[in-house]
Amino acid sequence: MGMIALLVVSVLFIVIATVKLKLHPFLALLLAAFGFGIAAGMPLKDVVKSVNSGFGDTIGNIGIVILAGCIIGAFLEKSGGAYRLAGGALRVTGRRNVPLAMTIVGYVVSIPVFCDSGFVLLAPLNRALARKAGTPLAAGAVALSLGLYVTHTMVPPTPGPVGAAGVLGADLGLVILLGMVTSIVAALAGWLFAVKIAGRIRLAPETDAPEDADPVADRDAPSAPKALVPILLPILLIVFRSVAELPSRPFGAGQAVALLGFLGQPVVALLLGMFAAFLLPKRFDREMLSTTGWVGQAMTGAAIIIIITGAGGAFGRVLQTSGIADVIGAGLKGRESIGILLPILIAAGIKTAQGSSTVSLLTTAGLVLPLLPSLGLDGEAAKALVVVAIGAGSMVVSHANDSYFWVVTQFSGMTVNQGYRIQTLGTLVSGAAAAATVWVLGMIIL
Repeated sequence: MGMIALLVVSVLFIVIATVKLKLHPFLALLLAAFGFGIAAGMPLKDVVKSVNSGFGDTIGNIGIVILAGCIIGAFLEKSGGAYRLAGGALRVTGRRNVPLAMTIVGYVVSIPVFCDSGFVLLAPLNRALARKAGTPLAAGAVALSLGLYVTHTMVPPTPGPVGAAGVLGADLGLVILLGMVTSIVAALAGWLFAVKIAGRIRLAPETDAPEDADPVADRDAPSAPKALVPILLPILLIVFRSVAELPSRPFGAGQAVALLGFLGQPVVALLLGMFAAFLLPKRFDREMLSTTGWVGQAMTGAAIIIIITGAGGAFGRVLQTSGIADVIGAGLKGRESIGILLPILIAAGIKTAQGSSTVSLLTTAGLVLPLLPSLGLDGEAAKALVVVAIGAGSMVVSHANDSYFWVVTQFSGMTVNQGYRIQTLGTLVSGAAAAATVWVLGMIIL
């Protein structure tokens, strides 16, 4: 069997194993890695070596980063900080512009908080504001959903983009910069869709979701500016480090720049953000840092993402070692213009087939890693843009095999048919806007 046919079979196996057989993505990716390597005729010791090194190197690069990001998200959510951010957004936009406020707060909250948790947390606020302002409930729900989704898939330190960047060896600061540009366009497209299209749908005002999703009394929640600190601090440190290390050296080369180079390392920046998050609760309790407290709960969730990321890295390393890049490179000769579109299409196919955006991000990163030189995408800026491209593809589309689809529909009172008409179509619109933005950025910087 040819290399490309083996690759297709491997991808189909991952999709079928996770969707039909309900196999954990970690097992599916690991089995695909071993299966591909053996079927491709690699020496058995090289297969084992590639799996071990790919898994270990990937986790070594991003394990602590993902863990710290999940802890930040847990403290932001459980302290009531995310709820306060929503209130701050409303003061900026005005209470009549509920969909815009929901887009903004969703965009910010989902940088450290998983999109499904963010939606559960903020859906009651959207319902209350829609009733008070007399705006369509569906418009605010879809605006919130898509605002959460764009940063969930494209902006670190969300685990999916961080993991993909780790697999591809992309600079996290560049990923943040390009991801924010792309996700802002996607969020605006989602907001317009929510107002113009989703707002026409009338939803039942009452749902089975709990009315009070604020886990902390309002008086105990941190202020909106304080809640922003754990999010913005690591992002700014990472971005400034990337800017400082540009060939033009805009900040010079003194001790201050060396310190910035240290503080802007993703692992250091996220740990500083984590320590800032510890200051969010009004009454700090050491139990929060225990194995059963907020930190322990965050670690449990982070562990799943970390091992899936490592398995994706193992699969990618086996592909890289097998020499498939040379085979595909020869097939792409004269077709290099497909470039940045290929990761988008692969990610969209995997996302639509198996449902999880995070699995799509990590699986696609492993698949395209050995193809980057053939596609002319092995430069630093190019690798960062590939991560964002994979994130854009991983938005398309959210439907019945995606747990987020059910969170949005059930907490908004949508029927399944309504969910397909506005949630699924909305992810297609935002994803297409993101893909178009990536293509334009590729024309400019590649």
